[in-house]
Amino acid sequence: MALIFIRTLIVFAVLLLVMRLMGKRQIGEMQPYEFVITLIIAELACIPMSDISIPLLYGITAMVSVYLAHQIICLIDLKFSRARSILSGSPSIVLNKNDIDDTQLKKNNLNVSDLIESLRGAGYFSLDSVDYALYEAGGSFSALPKQNYEQKQNSLPVIIVNEGKFERKNIAMTGRDEDYYKKVLREQGCDEIKKVLVMTVDGNGKVYLQRKGEKYASFELDWEENVW
Repeated sequence: MALIFIRTLIVFAVLLLVMRLMGKRQIGEMQPYEFVITLIIAELACIPMSDISIPLLYGITAMVSVYLAHQIICLIDLKFSRARSILSGSPSIVLNKNDIDDTQLKKNNLNVSDLIESLRGAGYFSLDSVDYALYEAGGSFSALPKQNYEQKQNSLPVIIVNEGKFERKNIAMTGRDEDYYKKVLREQGCDEIKKVLVMTVDGNGKVYLQRKGEKYASFELDWEENVW
């Protein structure tokens, strides 16, 4: 027991030193390769702590080797912009002033629901309340709001059509049915629901509608009162 305790303290001290040497970004938002290195170091640290048959020096050498690899990769990342995009990726603008970029969403294994969830997490509840939204290379989400965006989100929007399919639970919440929204789509020149990337409506009847590959449209439905 005493031997395991001592080995654990030594590994902990070496691991703490390695993580401190890797810099503050390693502790904060990590690039993809840094995340992989962190996982490897965690695994390497566990083995010599729990298995006394493995020489402690082996574990320490492995961790130091990973640290040296990290420093080499960081140097390449800082010196060569092309290598940086390969190692760390690049930001993806998924929403702009004209539309949602469905291609960029799919490139990052995301969908419209993921985008809307990220917007809500950032404090923006309406798709037309921001000019730009993007996912950083490290996975964090950023958005540039429109001027006076608060005026555009005084009621919570719900998704009516999500990538060519009706959201029946949300439709029921609005007190309408699918036929009502099919009529709305026809009035906007959209006869096939499969061509709709997203359609949202808030309690005041304000609609955000975007057909695939086209600029979004925003308009008001003739609702006599606020629904929710």
